[in-house]
Amino acid sequence: MPTNISRLCVFCGTNAGSRPEYGDAARELGALLAAEGIELVYGGASVGIMGELADAVQEGGGHVTGIIPQQLIQKEAAHQGIPDLIVVASMHQRKSQMADLSDGFIALPGGIGTLEGFFEILTWGQLGIHAKPSGILNTAGYFDALIAFLDHAVEEGFLLDAHRNAIMVESEPKALLERIRAWAPGGEAPLMGRTNR
Repeated sequence: MPTNISRLCVFCGTNAGSRPEYGDAARELGALLAAEGIELVYGGASVGIMGELADAVQEGGGHVTGIIPQQLIQKEAAHQGIPDLIVVASMHQRKSQMADLSDGFIALPGGIGTLEGFFEILTWGQLGIHAKPSGILNTAGYFDALIAFLDHAVEEGFLLDAHRNAIMVESEPKALLERIRAWAPGGEAPLMGRTNR
């Protein structure tokens, strides 16, 4: 049975990046979420890709929840124009609350923080802590090297095919959202270990 998606968590950068396509894709995804009645859960910043995404959701009449640690309110320029800005004590609380509030996860272009948040979610899925869909929006080929690495990890015996295939990758927001909505949790793949080789 397909997953009911009422809120999506999006991990993305507080920088704009060097290509206009990154901001364009964030705005396209934001407008799509608003049009589809899907609420946005994100890191709470008003700058970079994060800001573009949140603004686009709100401009389309959608609802935005931002979650930001106290120590990053100034550094990440907390978005004071969104209806729900939740201030938490730590990065661990931020990620945990984002995960609890969301029905699925998307990574847009970003740096180490984006990857760290998204990969923790992937790890939790692999461990069976949640059964929610996860996808990468590969705008302008930004994640090509990362996707190649994941495939390499499978080839080298560090990642199971089932766990790699659970990470949906698309270059267009609409295609990725369609796949996330159509996703249904399967049987749990065993973690890789000596007995599974």
